[in-house]
Amino acid sequence: MIYKTVIPQFSKMLGNLSKILDTAAAHAQDNKFEMSVLLQARLSPDQFSLMRQIQIACDTAKLAAARLADKEQDAPTHADSEQTLDDIKARISNVIDYLGSFSESDFEGAATRCITQPRWKGKTLSGEEFLLQHAVPNLYFHVTTSYAILRHNGVNVGKKDFLGELPYKE
Repeated sequence: MIYKTVIPQFSKMLGNLSKILDTAAAHAQDNKFEMSVLLQARLSPDQFSLMRQIQIACDTAKLAAARLADKEQDAPTHADSEQTLDDIKARISNVIDYLGSFSESDFEGAATRCITQPRWKGKTLSGEEFLLQHAVPNLYFHVTTSYAILRHNGVNVGKKDFLGELPYKE
């Protein structure tokens, strides 16, 4: 279940975010302003910009997969130096490709694996706790905040854009 939660769902949400950014770029072009205005937009003065929200969403997805699969040393690194829409879309694509390199077998034992990260200063969570109480909420927080920044700035996106395609059955 961890593979099915992390890989397809995190990839989907990052893909949806990339599509929403295309809509934002069209909005900027139609309204004759630079996309960089939106990339630096924020909901509150003390909140991260759209660009930083997207960077963190990407880091959350890649590092969650890497930590749960015990492959953190293999995770791609990003310098957080993106400046343009093309730059950040390339990062999203890179992370989606990285997520696609995992198989279900990579996550054997992940639920009970001891997970930590530098910011936790020696504290740990089980893999299941990490996934359910940190990784999933953190990814959704940053993707949702990205969506909200764009909506707040008049970009015509809605819930269907956020959720993306659903696997309906007939």
